[in-house]
Amino acid sequence: MATKENKKAVVDELVEILKNSDAVYIAGYKGINVKSVNALRNAFRKEGLAYKVYKNTLVKRAMEEVGGYEKAFHLLEEQNAFIFVKEELGKPAKVLKDFLKDNKLPQFKGALIDGSFYDNTSLDTLSSLKTKNEVLGDILGLLLSPMSNVVSALQAQGSNILGAVKTIAEKEN
Repeated sequence: MATKENKKAVVDELVEILKNSDAVYIAGYKGINVKSVNALRNAFRKEGLAYKVYKNTLVKRAMEEVGGYEKAFHLLEEQNAFIFVKEELGKPAKVLKDFLKDNKLPQFKGALIDGSFYDNTSLDTLSSLKTKNEVLGDILGLLLSPMSNVVSALQAQGSNILGAVKTIAEKEN
């Protein structure tokens, strides 16, 4: 059994993790076998994410201390694993969805992302979230699009004007 000091250290660790995370995903792992857990952990690890198991009571204490996680308290029952995310908020959902194509477990219970709660029916929506780089690319494309259209129009107009000037010059000769 964990000592009071060990529990306090885990809560302190979780408080720091929560403060530095923009999202937390919760998955129920009751009934999943060791081989599947290891495969899932490896899938998350390949994406730079950690799939960790903590006692629900310790997670709840840390969430209460940080604040803003009340919407997820009802998920802290039975056996859970947690995925904490800083930037690529949809990445855990993509990994989990891909894993669930060939496996029945773990059960996606929900996620809390930037204060918004997503229940167990939201996995498809969350997995379709674009990454930060994809969003930046879209924005850059939108910003550059009008400029390239203007440049094309000017080049086309310039060639039309040049053509008109040549035609007028030829007529005068």
